[in-house]
Amino acid sequence: MMTATALAVPVEKPARGHRVDLVSAALGAVLVLLALAAALAPLIAPYDPAATDILAANSGPSGAHLLGADELGRDILSRLLYGARLSLLGPTLIIATATVLGATLGIASAWLGGWFDTVTSRVLDFFFAFPGLLLSVLAVAMIGTGFLAPVTALALAYTPYIARVTRTLAVRERSLAYVEALRSHGLGGWAICLRHLVPAVWPVIRAQGAIAFGSALVDLAAVSYLGLGVQPPSSEWGLMVAQGQSALLGGAPWQSLAAGALIIFVVLAVNTIGERAAGTDTAGARP
Repeated sequence: MMTATALAVPVEKPARGHRVDLVSAALGAVLVLLALAAALAPLIAPYDPAATDILAANSGPSGAHLLGADELGRDILSRLLYGARLSLLGPTLIIATATVLGATLGIASAWLGGWFDTVTSRVLDFFFAFPGLLLSVLAVAMIGTGFLAPVTALALAYTPYIARVTRTLAVRERSLAYVEALRSHGLGGWAICLRHLVPAVWPVIRAQGAIAFGSALVDLAAVSYLGLGVQPPSSEWGLMVAQGQSALLGGAPWQSLAAGALIIFVVLAVNTIGERAAGTDTAGARP
């Protein structure tokens, strides 16, 4: 009797779709709504953020003022909406600038090596020695108080962190066999960096940027709290915490609590999203 021999034909399994992270999706949706509310503040804010009403000074939440009023009778909800513009724009500019500079320096150092890598590492070590808050104070001393000086200083302070992470990942990626194969086929170094190294390291850089966003928000709020950042009558969350401090001690904590709660929520939200994204990227990374 003849026996049939079955040939084992490999069957490619359909790729599984990425599972939706409900926690990150929910937090991201709230952050998007908060950003939209800040952008549409002139349309949805119930009051002019600078309009004063002495009769309502330090009043608690009510139908007229949903989150209460500050020491000058200004509507806290309106000031929070307008304050979200600078409070969210500042960290965004800081991390965007630090990511562009840091990723460029990190990939260039990993690819070029030699004296360029040595000099870049020493420069980054120099900036590592100065905390972001100290750089902000120095920038304010040279440029003056306002929005630009601390944002510029903090962007320089966060660049070394992004550069270090990028360089480590790029060095590991460059050592893989496919990079040498691309070079042997005549593909230029910068083409390899742009087409392959950048996409390979981008997921982790993106996650690091999200985590750093929360730290940048806290640092920028601290600068404003110290009176070195945005100045009155502008509204910014760190400045609002400082302005509400006297009322807080007097039994009217509405302004400080509301602004502080928003800072804490945004920091926790972006940190959670960044950490969960970093965990997902690490789990799906090339071995």
